[in-house]
Order: sequence, then C-alpha cells, then structure tokens
Amino acid sequence: MSITTFLELKNVTRTFSVEQPLLSKAPRELTAVNDVSLRIEKGTTLGLVGESGCGKSTLAKIVAHLLPPSSGDVLLEGESIWHGSREVTHSLPRRIQMIFQDPVSSLNPRKSIGKSIQEALDVHRVGKPRERKKVVTDLLERVGMRAEHYARYPHEFSGGQRQRVAIARSLVLNPDFIVCDEAVSALDVSVQAQVLNLLTDLQTDFGLTYMFISHDLAVVGHVSDTIAVMYLGRLVEFTSTQALFDNALHPYTQMLLEAIPIPVPGRRSIGTPQHGDIPSPLTLPEGCPFHTRCRRVMPVCREVAPQWLEVEKNHHVLCHLYA
Repeated sequence: MSITTFLELKNVTRTFSVEQPLLSKAPRELTAVNDVSLRIEKGTTLGLVGESGCGKSTLAKIVAHLLPPSSGDVLLEGESIWHGSREVTHSLPRRIQMIFQDPVSSLNPRKSIGKSIQEALDVHRVGKPRERKKVVTDLLERVGMRAEHYARYPHEFSGGQRQRVAIARSLVLNPDFIVCDEAVSALDVSVQAQVLNLLTDLQTDFGLTYMFISHDLAVVGHVSDTIAVMYLGRLVEFTSTQALFDNALHPYTQMLLEAIPIPVPGRRSIGTPQHGDIPSPLTLPEGCPFHTRCRRVMPVCREVAPQWLEVEKNHHVLCHLYA
C-alpha cells in the first residue's frame, strides 16, 4: 500500500494579544504556535508531545478548524482548510473530528448520550430518524457500550465510559481524521490502556488518521507512528517513534524520555535531573528558548536561534549541537 500525505501544516503560527495591567504599555503578543511545519501520512498516527503550555492544544484547534492561524496554512489532501473553496469548508465537519480531554464538559448534561451522539446526524440530515438511531446504537456497541445506554445521561457513567461516548460521537459522521487532544490523560491507568486499544482497533476498522496529543511520552509512543516534540510553541524534534526512542537527539526530548517512570518496584530512574524553570512565553530568552534548562548548552545557544535540520533521513531537530 502506498503512503500518501494526508494532512500538511505549512509554517503555522498563532499569536494572541495579552492585555497588560492598568497604566502599562500597549498589549503584548504571545506566540502560542511558532512556524510549525509537518506532515501526517494517511492511515497513521502522529503523536504530539510536550509539557503543559507548549502550544499543543492551540495547534490541535487550528488543525480541527476551530481556531484560525495568524499565518501559515493547513492542507487536507492538498486542499487548504482555511483558504480553500466553500465546498472544502462545508465538508470539514464530516472529515475532521476531535476527541476532547474532559468528556464531562464536552457532553451536554441535559441530553442523553444517544441524543448527543445523534445531534451531528440531525444537523447534517443524514438518513431518516429511525436510521440515525440505529447508527448511534451500533456505534455505542462498537465502542464497548450497550444499545440501552442510548437513553441514559452523562452523569450515570464512569469517566472511561464517558470517553467511549465521546469517541462514538467523533465517529458518527464517518470522518477521515480525528484529533485526540489529551484523550486519556484524565483516566486511570488501566482504563487508559482499554481506551488506547479501542482507538487502535477503530483506526484499523475505519481507516482513520490520528493526531494524538499528550504530555506523556510513554502513552504517545504506544500508539504513534511518528512523534513531534514541542517546546514553547516550536517543534524541536520530529521523526518516527522507533527512531525517537532509540536515538533522541534534542536535549529536551532526552529529558522527557528520562522522566518516564520505570514500572519496576524499587528501581529508580537513572535520568539526570534538569535545572531551571520554563521561561515565560511573553519573555523568551535570546537564542534557543531551551538553553536556560539545557545541560549541553553552548555559548552560541544563548545568542543565536537554532535552525530546523534534517540530521538523519526523516529525523529533524532544532538544535545547535547538530549544525
């Protein structure tokens, strides 16, 4: 089977105006996503990982057509989702869906879960009412629920069950691409494994392409074909999952790998502790933003911003160590 580029981000940037206290200067700009470019191949999973506040969720909303970029573009099978034709824009709800981190806030407490899932079918007038209900009950069973759960409300289910409902809702229009924004981070570890296995099975059955976002590199490594690492709005490393775990190049990626807990009682991680706090996105340091925390910092890191390099085939990194 040939591999084709399904979704492509081209120099995507998103800035926000941040109001200052009274009697201060004019509002400043916060760059949440800074010149991000990457590709996702059809039928694969891209893992997007980084600490809280690095811009993952902002990028997810841009890809899901929920938040416009300040500059740059997103192409879906070669068509711009932000500057394309009206036909492309109108087709996006059927092609791109999103699974949110917290199913409690993303599900309407006044609607039964069946009605919440069916709402998209009603809006797009897909099939007749009886057919729509059949689609929903079939989906509920496919994600591990029961058909009789159709009439129950979100508060009657556990966190894992609510996330299964959210997954069913994302599938109801038969999309091609799903953005999973911290889709398992609020769940217990055992439930996480069940939901991750469900997502993997659904990808095979429905031919889905995923963008899987998390701060947990171990979880991302379990489900992803490629991994992009973000730090303060910029990509710092992008390669296949195997290459990243075998030979992480960027010191920040190495730090994230060392932070993964070792599941052996009594055994401690051998990683070297990192020093320094994350800089404020409003007052980024000169040069490389990571140099204030990097154990391999060089004088050039404090003065010159690094360039995006392909160090090995399909292994890109943003670091002076490999210039």
